[in-house]
Amino acid sequence: MTRRGVVAGAAAVTAAAVVTGGTPAAAAPSAPFASNPASFLPADPLLHLLRRATFGPSPASIAEIRRLGVTGWLDRQLNPSAIPDKVVDGLLTRLPLSGLGIAEIRNQVSAGKLKQYSWDPMWQLGFAAVGRAIWSERQLFEVMADFWSNHLNVTCPYGDVWDSRIDYDRNVIRKYALGTFADLLKASARHPAMLTYLDNRYSTKAAPNENYGRELLELHTVGLAYTEADVKNAARLLTGLTVDHATGRYRYDGTAHAVGAVRVLAFQHANATTTGGEVAALALLDYLALHPATARRIVTKLCVRFVADEPPATLITTLVKVYLDNKSAIVPVLRALFTSAEFSASIGAKTRTPLEDLAATVRTLGYGPATSGTKFLESLYWMARDAGQAPLFWGPPNGYPDVAAAWDSPSGLLVRWNFHLSIAAGWWPDTLVRPAALLTGMVGALPATYGALIEAVSTRLLGVTPSAQQIAALAEFYGKTPASPLKSNDPAAGWMFPYLMGMLLNSPSFALR
Repeated sequence: MTRRGVVAGAAAVTAAAVVTGGTPAAAAPSAPFASNPASFLPADPLLHLLRRATFGPSPASIAEIRRLGVTGWLDRQLNPSAIPDKVVDGLLTRLPLSGLGIAEIRNQVSAGKLKQYSWDPMWQLGFAAVGRAIWSERQLFEVMADFWSNHLNVTCPYGDVWDSRIDYDRNVIRKYALGTFADLLKASARHPAMLTYLDNRYSTKAAPNENYGRELLELHTVGLAYTEADVKNAARLLTGLTVDHATGRYRYDGTAHAVGAVRVLAFQHANATTTGGEVAALALLDYLALHPATARRIVTKLCVRFVADEPPATLITTLVKVYLDNKSAIVPVLRALFTSAEFSASIGAKTRTPLEDLAATVRTLGYGPATSGTKFLESLYWMARDAGQAPLFWGPPNGYPDVAAAWDSPSGLLVRWNFHLSIAAGWWPDTLVRPAALLTGMVGALPATYGALIEAVSTRLLGVTPSAQQIAALAEFYGKTPASPLKSNDPAAGWMFPYLMGMLLNSPSFALR
């Protein structure tokens, strides 16, 4: 085995000790989570908000929220168009296909610049999603774009949406991410990507396709509060919402619309004419968006995303009223959620998903994007895919799961531990911009002892000071005690320093969100 392999193996053992707060021989990773997860995190409400409302605290975001406070920070993040985003803007210029509209993609095919059905634009959109999650200044907006991409999932890449999936991201998800759910739902229902993904473009009065009608009810709005008759009537009312084959754009085709009275839940419409079919369908979507069951479903998912895997019923009830009082506007719901007592009390109640873990790793290290090219974004994307959560890649229409149990596996943990060390050490991607002097760039002047080094790096990366047991276990990895003097030419201050960062990132204090 190579030296790197020996050290990596030792690091894994020592990291297990850090997880349990004991020695390597006594490692049992499940032990601490049986006690109080909140004990692994700082009680600081500002850091709590950053852990939940962003893809992870970064040195810059911590400084910003300490300057602005909760109210000022939320006000700024809930108005993303006013936030300059120069780093991401620069990255997107390297991914020119990720911003193309339907006509632009088709024009490039006609000009021979792209092959028909090419997935290249969709791959670039996935790479862009990684870059946005890590380096965007509009963090809450990016978190909500990810949330809605899962709620109204259209897999990317996916063959049949080769020309429309990019436009769906820009003109549906991102356009309405902080708007009203009613507008978002209607935009998705009239977009070629959704109509193609869930087969409504092929639905006609002669052969209504129930796929979109069912998912509209079950996944997008009211949940399981429907009957089979509701699905059939919704499918009939949605006929005619289709895609123009020649242009790839949405169009309403009255000749394909099934007329006749419909009832979906308590919604009723005469649906008497083919010319009025689109208006009738939009009326159904408005009804569904403002249905109390939809309100409960949306706010419950938001609470699962931001508060706890099993969120408090009191908070859900409060937010349902906010949602309905504001006619499905999302910003008032988010403001009420993040300023609630239940949110404040939820420290330790969420665990990072693989994508969140990856983004948070780069963000807490404070590494910048490579100065040129896109290989580093591609590498980060494939890391996320290896961990099971490449952005936008989920196949079924229900979107990625957002609870800890869905991601709980030894193999998944090992993938995360590997990319913690790989990124921290600069092995892969090897072009991220890191401080020239890694240790002093991370914590300032060289600490006097191994214990002081471990405390300083933990505070910097995790916001917490390890216990005496954990400090001793980490010092033992280097063959030292916490009181051992640290010299500038010690391996711990040089080539072995990234292992300390990796082991700390392997701890529950980082796994918890």
